[in-house]
Amino acid sequence: MKKTAIMCIMAAASWFWLMPAQAIPDYVRKQVPEAQLSGEGRLRWLGLSVYDARLYIPKQGFVAERFSSQPLALELRYLRGLKGQAIAERSAKEIEKLGFGTPAQRASWLQAMRNLFPNVSEGKILTGIHLPGQGAEFFANGQFLGRIDDEEFSRAFFAIWLDERTTVPQLRQALLSGSPR
Repeated sequence: MKKTAIMCIMAAASWFWLMPAQAIPDYVRKQVPEAQLSGEGRLRWLGLSVYDARLYIPKQGFVAERFSSQPLALELRYLRGLKGQAIAERSAKEIEKLGFGTPAQRASWLQAMRNLFPNVSEGKILTGIHLPGQGAEFFANGQFLGRIDDEEFSRAFFAIWLDERTTVPQLRQALLSGSPR
């Protein structure tokens, strides 16, 4: 009986390791040269799981001091339903906490996010791609949502997760776990 259990565990483990790695979406590969998964983690708020996050970075890795000059993609797979308006407002609050932009810029960014971010349900994937010197593109389940052509907005938005002052330091650490810093 014990030998059979061990054999089953070994078979399951070998099957798991032979499975192909999760494919990086084509729309990410298009904007992030030689994209690779840096890390992944889960956001919990007040004990509730909100989303699983994945960070895709260029082959050379992530350099915190230069992050705004590197293309990267952040994928959020939602674990519960949320209104797009609430996602936009929470993002704006986090950007303000980090001290990015003027009040007028933040108001403009909030309106742009409200216009762009859809309501999400469990399993929906939103992906943001930071385009250095340009702005950010957003996708929902692989479908293009739109683009915000504002480099400063893009830097501020991705800082929510990647800045050293983030309010989610454990998630930041998990996202950067596979990247030389």
